[in-house]
Amino acid sequence: MSTTAEDLLPDPLLSTFRERAAVHDRENTFPAEDLADLREHGYLRLLVPTELGGLGASLLEATRIQRRLAQAAPATALSMNMHLVVTGAALHAHRLGMDSVRTVLEDAAADTLFAFGISEAGNDAMLFDSSTRAETQEDGGYRVTGTKIFTSLAPVWDRLVVHGRIAEASEAEPRLVFGVLERTQEVETLDDWDTHGMRPSQSRTTRLHGAAIRADRVLTHTPVGPNPDPFVMGVFGAFELLIASVYTGIAERAVALGIDIATTRRSVTKDIVHADDPDIRRRLAAAALAVDGAILQIEKVVADLDALGTGDAGPGITDHGPRWFLHFSGVKARSTEAAIAAVDQVLRASGGAQYFRRSELERLSRDVRAGMYHPSDEESVHASYAKALLGEIGMSRPPLDR
Repeated sequence: MSTTAEDLLPDPLLSTFRERAAVHDRENTFPAEDLADLREHGYLRLLVPTELGGLGASLLEATRIQRRLAQAAPATALSMNMHLVVTGAALHAHRLGMDSVRTVLEDAAADTLFAFGISEAGNDAMLFDSSTRAETQEDGGYRVTGTKIFTSLAPVWDRLVVHGRIAEASEAEPRLVFGVLERTQEVETLDDWDTHGMRPSQSRTTRLHGAAIRADRVLTHTPVGPNPDPFVMGVFGAFELLIASVYTGIAERAVALGIDIATTRRSVTKDIVHADDPDIRRRLAAAALAVDGAILQIEKVVADLDALGTGDAGPGITDHGPRWFLHFSGVKARSTEAAIAAVDQVLRASGGAQYFRRSELERLSRDVRAGMYHPSDEESVHASYAKALLGEIGMSRPPLDR
C-alpha cells in the first residue's frame, strides 16, 4: 500500500472528512467514522516497518500525510497524531536497537490504537518528570496512580503509553518508568472535554488508580531530567514535529480558502475583485510566506531525525548533537505561531462572513489556537534557548570589564 499523502488520503475521502468535521465540532463528538476509514487505509500501520507488517513510512512521510489530513479535519489529525507519536517514537528507538519497543510496533501492525498519556497539570517538565506514582511489583511491572490531562483519543484507544516516578527510587537519584497500559477498571476516563477548538479530538482527562504496567510492557527507565534515552528522544521529536505539521496543515487550508474567497468576492466601492486589491494581496502573501517557512523547517529537521535513526545520512543532513531538543521545540513553537498568524491574515482578508459559525475559516481560526497550549509552549522554549545561550540563572560569571 502506498504511503504518499495523496494515495493514502485521496481527495474524495478528504471531502468526506471535511463534511464530518463541521458536524463533530458542533456536536462535540469524536469522529469515529474517520477512525474507521483511516484504519481501513492502513493509517495505524503507517510508521511500522514493512518487515513487521506495516507500511514502512518515514517520519518525513508521516508529517506530510498529517498536514494533508489536517487540511480536511484538524481534530482528526490531532487525535491520530498521538498514535503516530507513540509508533514514531517506537520506530526511532527500534532503529537504534531498543528491543523493548518491538511490541508497540507489532501491536500497531495488528491495528491496535495507541494513545499518549504524559501531560499532567502543573508539570512543566513533561517527559522529564512526573507527578504520577509508579510502585514496583514483584514481577517487574508497576502500578501507576495519578492524573493525566489532554489524553487525545480518550474514548477509543486500545493501549495508553504513560510515565511515572518510581516510588522506590532514592530522592537523590529519582527515576521514571515509561510503559503501556490496557483499558481496565483502574483507568478512568472523564467526560470533561468542552473546549474552544479541536473539539472532536476528545482529549479528556484520564485518572489512573493503580493501573498495571505489565513487566513485558515496560518500555524504558530514565533518570528525572533531560536525557538521551532513544524512546524519550523519539517521543519528543515525533510529538513536536507532528504537532507542527498539523497546525501548518490548518494554515495551508486557510490560505487555500483565502485564495478562493479573494478571487470570487468583489469590492463594490472599488469595483474590483478582492484578488486585485493590494491590501488583500499583501495579507495572503504574508500568510503564504509564513506557511512555506514552517514547511521548510519541519521537513529539514524531520529528515535529519530520520537519518539519525537509519544512519543513511546524505548531503544536507545534519546531526544536531546536543541541540536536537532545542530544534524540536523551536520548530514546533515557530510553526504553531506562524500558523496562527497566517490564519489571522486570511481572516482579515476575507470579510465579515467568516465570523459566522457556518464558515470553515471560523472553525479553523478556533482549531489553530490550540497550538499555543501544546508543549513546548512559548515560555519553555524561550527558557530553554536562554539556558543554552546564557547558562543557568545565577551561575557564576566573570566580572564585567568597566
